[in-house]
Amino acid sequence: MVTAVIGLGNILLRDEGVGVHVVNAVRERFSCSPEVEIIDGGTLGLDLLPLIEGKDRLLLVDAIDFGKEPGYIGVLRDDQIPSTISAKLSVHHIGLSDVLYAAKLLGVTPSDMRLIGIQPESLEVGLDVTECIGGKMEELIGLLIITLKEWKIECALQSPHESSA
Repeated sequence: MVTAVIGLGNILLRDEGVGVHVVNAVRERFSCSPEVEIIDGGTLGLDLLPLIEGKDRLLLVDAIDFGKEPGYIGVLRDDQIPSTISAKLSVHHIGLSDVLYAAKLLGVTPSDMRLIGIQPESLEVGLDVTECIGGKMEELIGLLIITLKEWKIECALQSPHESSA
């Protein structure tokens, strides 16, 4: 089974980039089975479709407005993940729900999907996540690794000399 792990977000807007930071940390620190692709999805919008197509499982990491306190972590599964299409002022406003709706229309939705989301504290311009979100990074990484293990995908911690190569 082929699995995609995609980190989403804009790293120029503080906590909005948390998904990208998480998958990059996993890519640097872990060596995973070859059936998993770890992808920096950034702000690709509809360009994510080819990355989703042909995958059996999809694990997404993103900053999500759960309407909760900053740092709240939630995991959504399959149909719990919003997939709707709404009016946009520009193609730059295309979000995850639009991409998943398009995937449904095209019949390329993976059979098993999970979204690990965290409530952001700040979406202001800045390269670093807030202290609140930074303090939750290890928990997010841990949830990602646990989800992969549930899917029978092995990810081993690399030794320091392997990850810097």
